[in-house]
Amino acid sequence: MQSQENYRALAQRLDSFPQGFPATKSGKELEILAYLFSPEEAHFASHLSLKYESLVEITRIAGIPVSEGRQLAKSMVSKGLISLNRGESGIEMRLFPFIVGFYENQVSRMDETFAQLFEDYYREASFDLLSVEPQFHRVIPVNASINAAIEILPEENVSELISRKKAWAVLDCVCRKQQALLGKGCEHPLRVCLAMSDVPGVFDGQEEMEALDLDGALSVLDKAARSGLVHTVSNHKGDISYVCNCCTCSCGLLRGIAEANIANVVARSSYFATVDEDLCIGCDCEVMCQFGAVTLIEVAEVNETVCVGCGVCARICPEGAITLAMRAPEDVLNMPKSSNDWLTQRESARHQR
Repeated sequence: MQSQENYRALAQRLDSFPQGFPATKSGKELEILAYLFSPEEAHFASHLSLKYESLVEITRIAGIPVSEGRQLAKSMVSKGLISLNRGESGIEMRLFPFIVGFYENQVSRMDETFAQLFEDYYREASFDLLSVEPQFHRVIPVNASINAAIEILPEENVSELISRKKAWAVLDCVCRKQQALLGKGCEHPLRVCLAMSDVPGVFDGQEEMEALDLDGALSVLDKAARSGLVHTVSNHKGDISYVCNCCTCSCGLLRGIAEANIANVVARSSYFATVDEDLCIGCDCEVMCQFGAVTLIEVAEVNETVCVGCGVCARICPEGAITLAMRAPEDVLNMPKSSNDWLTQRESARHQR
């Protein structure tokens, strides 16, 4: 009984974060936590926040010895549940949110049991998780798809964002791995998720990912684009540490469009697809559009409202008939300036629901 209380307290703590961790009638969120955290870890973690705090102080609040807290912290770090930092007061720690957070860190530990637990939870909680703005992710266009006469905004220039970094790595997509374990895998490539850092060599020797140089990272990006995947990143203008390459068939966020009917599950880019009718031969861009924005009659027609500006259709168009154009100023979304701004806006939106 006490262990259930530990998991319930942790679930409530996670749901108090701006990212959210909605409760379900079935209690699947508690089963997920029980699968990942021991009862003792759950009790300790339920006292953590999104900000780094002193391990000594947290152990005092949690009512456990510092030595026990140190062991619990070591175990949770190894499972990708928390993050440690060395601050002025010694070891500091913070709790990752569920999404985007410790769920994505389970890619190397994902098995059929956990895949099914997540799926059951997702089907109950996806609307509450994904329908709040600002969205978790924003679409960032394929560079080659933008009309050459149009300036690419710095925050939407994916090649530039990657090139600014000092370290890169590629790892498996946790979403495609999760779906494959349930027998619902898609044909898109698995190993195309990019992690980036300002610290040279930070990914060297890590088992779950392959360290890359800049050319290797850009090659992964090109592979994803050629496969029809949509580039998405954190939905703010600040530091970007990853590029996800997503599909509506497997990815948890984009599945919300087809399965939960959430039209604004990701923030669109500042661009939209346009068609040169003289060049269009009516091929398969309608099928390739994962958002249902392209309709093929005699030539391709684009619904600007539905189009998220990913540029996948332009990337695969054999005649170069599709390019991305800039939206009207009033139609460009206001992007949070930083991750802290995103958290503030998200928290406010959740309180207003």
